[in-house]
Amino acid sequence: MRITPITDSLHFLIGDTPDHDALGPAKYILVLGYAALLAGSVAIAAHNLSHDPAQRSARHVSIWLFRLLIGTMWFQGSLWKLPLPVAGGFQYWTGQLVEHSAYAWHAALVKDVLLPHIDLLDPLVWLTETALAVALMLGVAVRLAGVVGALFMVNLWIGLYRNDAEWPWNYLFLAMVHLFFLMDHAGRSLGLDAWLARRPGPDGAALRLLRLAG
Repeated sequence: MRITPITDSLHFLIGDTPDHDALGPAKYILVLGYAALLAGSVAIAAHNLSHDPAQRSARHVSIWLFRLLIGTMWFQGSLWKLPLPVAGGFQYWTGQLVEHSAYAWHAALVKDVLLPHIDLLDPLVWLTETALAVALMLGVAVRLAGVVGALFMVNLWIGLYRNDAEWPWNYLFLAMVHLFFLMDHAGRSLGLDAWLARRPGPDGAALRLLRLAG
């Protein structure tokens, strides 16, 4: 049961949540992983602020904060996809997409294609959501993350549209946030994408791809 935003945030930071506890001692790996991402995001933002005067504005700081919070959402959301290969919560909510989808074709896709291969789907979704958390928190390849995140939210918007316990606008709003990240090059606000955009000299293939994705 949720208590207050501050209390719940503190419990998340120390790994004292039901999703963490379900993993046993391994939960501390995720606690340290999130702490490293948070520290990295702050360090990258500080580096940009010190090396690029154009970044020193309320707009850039605000976009960085928005990215950080949405990245945290993805990290927290990835926890209930564990343990692998099939977490009970993930299996339940995937089944809900069949029951409450707005369209028969979507329900059939989930039922006939995704659910029979849920032992492969769960790890892929977990990896994708973890990658979204890393991309948004560190501000790297954020335009690509915006596309993927928006598609994830559209899937939930359609799949849970007829669930009376859900408010469909939640998923539509979250899709719009990710599209904003895409259109505004949000990684160039105190993120690694900003550093890549300033980086002089020739780039290798990997860096060129990162520039394109950010």
